[in-house]
Amino acid sequence: MRIFIADDHPLILKGLNDFLKEREYNIVGSSGDGNMAHKMIMNSEPDVAILDIEMPGMTGLEIAKACEKAGSKTKVVIITLHKEPELFRDAKNLNIFGYILKELALEEIEICLSYIAEGQSYFSPAITRLLEQEQDCRLLEDLTPSEVKILRLIARDMTNKEIAHHLYISPRTVEKHRSNIIAKLNLEPKTNSLLLWAKKHQTFLD
Repeated sequence: MRIFIADDHPLILKGLNDFLKEREYNIVGSSGDGNMAHKMIMNSEPDVAILDIEMPGMTGLEIAKACEKAGSKTKVVIITLHKEPELFRDAKNLNIFGYILKELALEEIEICLSYIAEGQSYFSPAITRLLEQEQDCRLLEDLTPSEVKILRLIARDMTNKEIAHHLYISPRTVEKHRSNIIAKLNLEPKTNSLLLWAKKHQTFLD
């Protein structure tokens, strides 16, 4: 597997380069500049290009887009410090083969390359978890203020009776709210399903 690396942080570039060379990967080139990286990738057509998302000149995503437009067979892996879901979605739309957070680059890059060798893409579990949480939090927007209030109290392990007493409503009204919340969050109507969801997303509820 012929690999090209581009990153404008010299220490990260050297670290990745040395790490992969020690493990006997074939590094065919590297650069700290986006424009130069694009030119070198077009000339050498490596199997894999590991690109920083932010660089002088072209960004990693702009290089990926240019490669796709040119019909290049180079498989692009993005490494980044950024955790914004929008960037991840932009990258996926470009059919990239990997997306790794820089803090996990040395831990995950070999896993990513092994996936690519099998013709599969690899996205850091850390970023996919953030996306899942973001999607879950969007569901909260569908809840009424009363339902959010009840969900907060559920997260604090309060029973229907305790919630009813706390909010000066009947336990029957609490039960109705619970049913509505379960439906809006697309949860299975199982015992404790709402409690588990509330506990998992307590940070966002607060």
